[in-house]
Amino acid sequence: MNPITTDGNQLFTAFLTALQSSITGYPTYNLLTQFQDSIRSNLLKSNNNPLLNKGQKYFSQNDEDGITLEILNRIGLLNSNNSKNFIEFGVGNGLENNSLILLMHGFKGVWVGNEDLAINLDNSKRLEYIKTWLTLDNIHDTFTQAVNYINTTDIDVLSIDLDGNDIYFINYFMLSKCFPKIIITEYNGKFPPPVEFTIDYDSNHIFNSDYMGASLQSFYNLLKFQYKLICCNIAGCNAFFVRNDFAYNFLDVPENISEIFMPANYGIVTRMGHPVSPKTIEYFIR
Repeated sequence: MNPITTDGNQLFTAFLTALQSSITGYPTYNLLTQFQDSIRSNLLKSNNNPLLNKGQKYFSQNDEDGITLEILNRIGLLNSNNSKNFIEFGVGNGLENNSLILLMHGFKGVWVGNEDLAINLDNSKRLEYIKTWLTLDNIHDTFTQAVNYINTTDIDVLSIDLDGNDIYFINYFMLSKCFPKIIITEYNGKFPPPVEFTIDYDSNHIFNSDYMGASLQSFYNLLKFQYKLICCNIAGCNAFFVRNDFAYNFLDVPENISEIFMPANYGIVTRMGHPVSPKTIEYFIR
């Protein structure tokens, strides 16, 4: 069945099953998910970045989990018995973000965000939460608290998704000579390379339109001397950079930023498995 050429009855059925899915939380495979899968399949076929094909959604918002795991595997961190760490800025309520999958692979880390968490950290030995509204005025103290918890300034994975001033915070890390092995950052997928776009810094910025964040080109220009851009996720909202000393693991990745760029394709990745329970997360952090 071609989901694009359905008649009115089929579309109504798709609406009902999607509504049922939203009420029950169960990922019913219906015409809506078929349509999402069709779009995603076509995008993958037209892209020659092998990392993009590794994308999977387990606990991330989109397909970031699978890409992250492939990167970690290539640089030898995924199954390492050494201590592994992360810091993630912008974690929502703790049930969907880029570092949950890291906790399940033995990483120790810090979350920074402004929301109340849906999980209990009282028994956690591998996760710290710093609740704050991040600004350039408090990022130094916040970062100091984070590195004190993981007991190192050698960050393995830095993820930042704050819907606005992200590039200014990454610039802070660069100026502070802090160079994580992997950086995952949100970018504004509305602006393809070579368009440079960065919002003016505003400590009170709240996302409500396309005036948010920075373009991929702007992030690339900031990081290009220390990092290699290796992937954008299929939804066109997160970019992955690896430090130059690990770049040799990604020789099969396109060099041209325009070949790596993915435009905003929000909402085309379907969830794998059942909805996330706080108890599941608490199991992995104790």
